[in-house]
Amino acid sequence: MKRQKRDRSSVLFNRGFTAGLVGKSKDECPVTLGDLRNHWLSGWREGREAHWDGQSGVSAIHINPSLH
Repeated sequence: MKRQKRDRSSVLFNRGFTAGLVGKSKDECPVTLGDLRNHWLSGWREGREAHWDGQSGVSAIHINPSLH
């Protein structure tokens, strides 16, 4: 059975969210291209907000509605 590839923008958003959640700097963004970088940074910002709201670990990822 073939696996369906996920949209690159959603993958970058999720990785940015995880990076923000654990407190990494936005300077650690691995992407240099404009639109793709924006997806990572959007995820990073939401991850930082989740971190500031006291969410952490896997539970924060599961309750964040924008990641579904």
